[in-house]
Amino acid sequence: MTETIFFAGFGGQGVILAGKLVCLAAMAEGKHVSHIPSYGAEMRGGTANCSVVVSDEEIASPLVPHPGVLIALNTPSLVKFGPLVRAGGLVIWNSSLCEPPGERAGVDYIAVPANALAEAAGSYKAANMVAVGALLSRRPGVAGLAAVEAALDEAVSARHRELNEVNRKALKKGYEAAG
Repeated sequence: MTETIFFAGFGGQGVILAGKLVCLAAMAEGKHVSHIPSYGAEMRGGTANCSVVVSDEEIASPLVPHPGVLIALNTPSLVKFGPLVRAGGLVIWNSSLCEPPGERAGVDYIAVPANALAEAAGSYKAANMVAVGALLSRRPGVAGLAAVEAALDEAVSARHRELNEVNRKALKKGYEAAG
């Protein structure tokens, strides 16, 4: 199993953290991973994305020109990266913020109201965790929900760990929403 995932959104939405969290969980399960973050020039509100590869075998290249999965937390990311998803791939898009995408044949599209579900879990800041939960529901070979929950304390900085209970709730809400 090799899964290529592209997380994208505005800076401050936690897309880099989401990718790091998935990698830590997959590593804990004995998988090989790569994580390449990319930041826009702005501190907040600019663009941020990261590519993640999770595999049962060694990873020959960490580059992800045509991901198998796109997680788009905002409309600009959906518009920019949606066309790059390979045939047979999956697009998980944040229906709380994104306009419905023009869908392509051969690609599955899952609308997840990530911001609304994050609010229901306790904080809008957990929209990224909702998206990760949706990913785990649709691509269970990437990592298990329990492994991701366990990796939260390592992935989340000490000053934000008070949100980890909310993060756990948000993961579960995303998992259920995409199921």
